Amino acid sequence: MTAKDGGQGDEWSVLMRAAIAGDQLAYRRVLTAMTPVLRGIVRAKAGAMDSSWCEDVVQETLLAIHVKRATWDTAMPLRPWVYAIARHKLIDAYRRRGRAVHLPVDDFAEVLPADQAPDGFEMRDATSLIDRLQERDAALLRCLAIEARGQDECGHRLGMTPGTLRVALHRALQRLAKLRQESGI
Repeated sequence: MTAKDGGQGDEWSVLMRAAIAGDQLAYRRVLTAMTPVLRGIVRAKAGAMDSSWCEDVVQETLLAIHVKRATWDTAMPLRPWVYAIARHKLIDAYRRRGRAVHLPVDDFAEVLPADQAPDGFEMRDATSLIDRLQERDAALLRCLAIEARGQDECGHRLGMTPGTLRVALHRALQRLAKLRQESGI
């Protein structure tokens, strides 16, 4: 345990540092490890919200972590950064439903992960929706989300500058969200 990992021996931090350095397996492992924890946090704070609402918040949180992972200060532990993103995504979700909510960050510190078997249809559903997008949007989302490649690699592969990639990603995600809503997936 070091000061760099918050004195907790935080495996998430170690894995995310490796992921940022290009280790795709470490990236997959850290996302897999944090998903049940995020589900537990969201369910604990969801109150009367249904499971699909909770899963939407979890997916929005994971997507935000993916898109913003380069903004994480690698000298700091990862968990507080992840919990802050989860808190903001929960607040955003409540606001969209017209409810005011105040969630102290301290409430997230001791939440246990929810036990849930992986959804075998998740990747199939995601791929199906992505395949319905325009080719440029689909190629970008496949590269970033399905293949878990970095923004630099995807930008190079698709001939996009970093700024163009961010704008294209934002628009592709908006189109994907609209398709998801229309499809009821």
